[in-house]
Amino acid sequence: MDTMDQSPNESVRGNPAPALSHAEIRTIILGVLLAMFLAALDQTIIATALPTIGRELGDLEHLPWIVTVYLLTSTAVTPLYGKFSDSYGRRGTMLIGIVIFIIGSIACALAPNMIVLILARGLQGIGGGGLIALAQTIIADIVAPRERGRYQVYFASVFMTSSLLGPVLGGFFAEHLHWSVIFWINLPLGLVAFAIAFQSLKKLPRFERPHKLDLLGALLLVAATVALLLALSWGGLRYPWASLPILGLFTASLVLWGLFAVRMRLAPEPLIPPGVLHNPVVRMAVLAACFAMGTYIGLTIYLPVYFEAVRGLSASLSGLSLIPLMAGTVVGATLSGRTMAKVKHYKRLPTVGLLVAMAATGVLAMYGQSLSIVTVEIILAIISVGLGTVLPVTMVTTQNAVAPHQMGTATGTANFFRSLGGAFIVAIFGAIVLSGSGLSGAASFESLSAVAARSGIDLADVFSHVFIAAIVGFGLSLAFLLALEERPLRGSAIKAAEAAVAD
Repeated sequence: MDTMDQSPNESVRGNPAPALSHAEIRTIILGVLLAMFLAALDQTIIATALPTIGRELGDLEHLPWIVTVYLLTSTAVTPLYGKFSDSYGRRGTMLIGIVIFIIGSIACALAPNMIVLILARGLQGIGGGGLIALAQTIIADIVAPRERGRYQVYFASVFMTSSLLGPVLGGFFAEHLHWSVIFWINLPLGLVAFAIAFQSLKKLPRFERPHKLDLLGALLLVAATVALLLALSWGGLRYPWASLPILGLFTASLVLWGLFAVRMRLAPEPLIPPGVLHNPVVRMAVLAACFAMGTYIGLTIYLPVYFEAVRGLSASLSGLSLIPLMAGTVVGATLSGRTMAKVKHYKRLPTVGLLVAMAATGVLAMYGQSLSIVTVEIILAIISVGLGTVLPVTMVTTQNAVAPHQMGTATGTANFFRSLGGAFIVAIFGAIVLSGSGLSGAASFESLSAVAARSGIDLADVFSHVFIAAIVGFGLSLAFLLALEERPLRGSAIKAAEAAVAD
């Protein structure tokens, strides 16, 4: 039997894996979603506590690195987790990730100064970077591609919950308790996730094959990623975009990516098998998700700035104004995921969704300043629903196009490029806002309104250009989605999986 045609309940050698009951599948899902929630929450809970951390540790200059270093390490290790899980199993890899994340969280909570905190956040990112990709891969192991889209809504729900709950908890802990509580809370959550994963994941079907880890390829990948994200993080803020340090980082990243491409061709077992990226379905799905998710991340970061600087809302109200953008993604993902299991042409819905998102974003670009807040909220909900329809299709088609023993690698690669897309588009949005508002690279967004007012700059026009850039991002996602081959999804999973979907 060709491994490309195996169902999720078959081992890589063709022996049927033990059937999972409905209760067992639900327990596995609970465990992986809790692990995913750990990583997702830690990306949002830190934001509102940053000023307090800077004051108490007496170091405001290096404050942005608390966020940047987590992004750097978590993005860079994502494909490593996928390869490692394909070689040595999902369960052990998930447990390793949770343990590293917990150790990093404890180190963050005990950090006596900013430098130690930054290093601890880097360690925390190494643990958290693989949890999201591994959760998606484990779901792919137990649910057939045709049914898998329905489960993507759980992932969207985790991200929505963390996006809404994180800033509220972070602000509350920093103001009423202590900033270290935002890290201590990971200890009980992590231990529960470890206990559930340790027991429930024993029943996972086994797809791993003996592999050799390409350590040189991993080193080149991490170095290329770090150089690129450093350039995107520092450009326009710490250094001008055309400065020698930024150009040097981009050049170094380009050279390192070239060396990594050579290594992929020469290594006996490369970190990312060329067959995965050469697969046209994987390539188009990854690029479509990269620009769709990247644009979404950019909007979630800069819309609060828009609400405060242009619409005059307070910080708390700006956070609440993001709810339609967060909640609509779950609605779109639910609709798309359930549709995938019933229709042959599953690309039609996300195609329409992206077109609607582009049109709605165009309304914001043209009339954003004159629209009422309620109207803006409705438009954000429409954008979010349209975007949400893309996410299940790109992930499921990626997993459907590869053999089971490559699913971890393919899923990790997809999440890796989605993260890179987010960093890239956030940097573009930041460059538009900084250059358009007349701020210097060292200025903070807290001074945006005052500086723009003194300079006679209309910030509504500045953010119109941000929305135009978002339209371009959605348009690129649409182009790659249209180029995506619509292969039939593999058949039904085990009976327990069907029962779980029907519940």
